[in-house]
Amino acid sequence: MNPVTLCLLVPLATAISCLLTGRSLRAQKVLGVSGMAVLLGVSLWLMAEVADGTIHVVEFGNWPAPFGIIAVADMLSAIMVLVSAITGLAVAVYSVADIDEGRIRHGYFAFLHFMMMGVCGAFLTGDIFNMFVWFEVMLISSFVLMCLGGEKPQMEGAVKYVVLNLVSSSLFLAACGILYGQTGTLNLADLAVKSRELMHPGLLTMTAMLFLVAFGLKAAVFPLFFWLPASYHTPPVAVSAVFAGLLTKVGVYALIRVFTLVFTGDLMFTHGLLLAIAGLTMVTGVLGAVVQFDFRRLLSFHIVSQIGYMVLGLALFTPLALAGCVFYLFHHIVVKSNLFLISGITRRYGGSFQLKKLGGFYAATPWLAVLFFIPAMSLGGIPPLSGFFAKFAVVKASLAGDTMFGPWAAVLGVVALAVGLLTLFSMTKIWAEVFWKAVPEGVPKVDLAALTPRDKALLYGPVAALALLTLSIGFFPQFYFDFAERAAAQLLTPSRYIEAVMGGTKPCIRFGISFSRWYGPGC
Repeated sequence: MNPVTLCLLVPLATAISCLLTGRSLRAQKVLGVSGMAVLLGVSLWLMAEVADGTIHVVEFGNWPAPFGIIAVADMLSAIMVLVSAITGLAVAVYSVADIDEGRIRHGYFAFLHFMMMGVCGAFLTGDIFNMFVWFEVMLISSFVLMCLGGEKPQMEGAVKYVVLNLVSSSLFLAACGILYGQTGTLNLADLAVKSRELMHPGLLTMTAMLFLVAFGLKAAVFPLFFWLPASYHTPPVAVSAVFAGLLTKVGVYALIRVFTLVFTGDLMFTHGLLLAIAGLTMVTGVLGAVVQFDFRRLLSFHIVSQIGYMVLGLALFTPLALAGCVFYLFHHIVVKSNLFLISGITRRYGGSFQLKKLGGFYAATPWLAVLFFIPAMSLGGIPPLSGFFAKFAVVKASLAGDTMFGPWAAVLGVVALAVGLLTLFSMTKIWAEVFWKAVPEGVPKVDLAALTPRDKALLYGPVAALALLTLSIGFFPQFYFDFAERAAAQLLTPSRYIEAVMGGTKPCIRFGISFSRWYGPGC
């Protein structure tokens, strides 16, 4: 047993155990929370294993790369698995008080863990076809979580969510087939070698565009984001929170992996297109958020705008930009999940997600106001919170002048600053409407009796823990940014990844001819 394998086996075993104890609500709750806690422990073990720069490779069935199923854990994978486990544990604890008995009886915790297995598998796979498989595990589970309960708004949101993600999956599968036809392999490390030897690199760039559309749909970038704000506000809050934190980030991770390892032959075109997409994603997302007055729809549009910052870091393709991209990823997962969880608490107290129908929360629940203020100001980029340092790294990389895009990068840096101001404006709108203003006329006052002491502990506990983590990232940014820099260094040195996966061997070269399909120490 090793931490890479256990990151897949723990959620699988927990999901099966939850299904086998379907009649016992208490057993499912205990298993659901305990399984996430174990996954967090395993992810910490994995982080410790890769902290020295080691890249861990697991060959399932002892079939070597590029022929077998390979799992690879480098710094980026370990970071993503760790922050996913943190979010999963917070949501599992919150779910004990938030999810009703009917949904739990119909497999809520089991499908939550199946989804976590898909998320971890997507982060750890070393094969692009197996990435498709793990995406499907994650998406099928998320379909069930989206529909569980069968309420009309859920079903409307689920139809949009399912249809668009099925289109994305179809494009992904088609792109895998075309890529295999060109290279004869789907192992990521092997692709990194063979993609540089193709006779017609333009065909590879066209294939890259298919992957960009497929992953862009999953990451909700411009103009493919419209399904997200139409669906993420419909399921229970715990489901919204885990979706908001993790699912789009799997799409961003996939973009990072393929556009730093495989599709690097025409950087001016591919990354120039990513640069334009990043700017449009930031602007359209934040403008959508500014005009919203539904708590969760507003936060959903902000998912879109913040994805733009991550894509910007990838597009710039410098060490600082990629480090900022990675730092932004784990900052945003923590902050965005927390804001959705807080929206659920305000709904329990105030009876609505509509900002106009809420008010008086600062006077009634000052601690909840503080817990909202921390992630909200972090999302807006206020120092010394985590969002400030994430934005600072990306904007500094844009303005540094050492990118391949010259003044265009600086223009995007200015756009990122403007979007940050609009983000802060929309966060202050929530603060003013929900916490600062008095209770509107005709609206019931904040009902503090809506939560029992037990429910209050289960709902406030995860929110407080994520807020403390946000403060920790903000007050000790160098500690966290050091991990992001190491991840960026590995992404910019693909030879280390290739050597780790291919066993440290190189392609055979005999008589001046490269037999790039043959690997082995005997060459």
